Amino acid sequence: MSEIDKNIVPIVKMTMDNDAFRDEVITGKEAQVVLMTIQPGDEIGAEVHDDHDQILVIVEGQGQAVLEGQAREIGANDLIFVHAGSQHNFINTGAKPLRLYTVYAPPEHAAGVKHDTKAEADAAEHH
Repeated sequence: MSEIDKNIVPIVKMTMDNDAFRDEVITGKEAQVVLMTIQPGDEIGAEVHDDHDQILVIVEGQGQAVLEGQAREIGANDLIFVHAGSQHNFINTGAKPLRLYTVYAPPEHAAGVKHDTKAEADAAEHH
């Protein structure tokens, strides 16, 4: 995809076509867009981004958002805002993949990063 093409993208189609746990779409100076697919029964894992706000938009599937220990059901068309410093986790409680796109501000991952599985993502983060 050329740089000019990355300024306007069919984000919902890209999200629906994505099978990778994490796939970076575009990274700018102050923000980053990443596609995520969480398989049934899997989760992102509890985490805190001390210096990053995160916005997640659910495109398909159902699950549970756990924000600061409070669980809430989520599904298609929901937007979740995670404030910097807030502990959070997202769990796929449904029978099909939980597909979403997320915006980190500032960027959280290296430009071009792609992890096909959560295990691959976890291994990369521990090196």
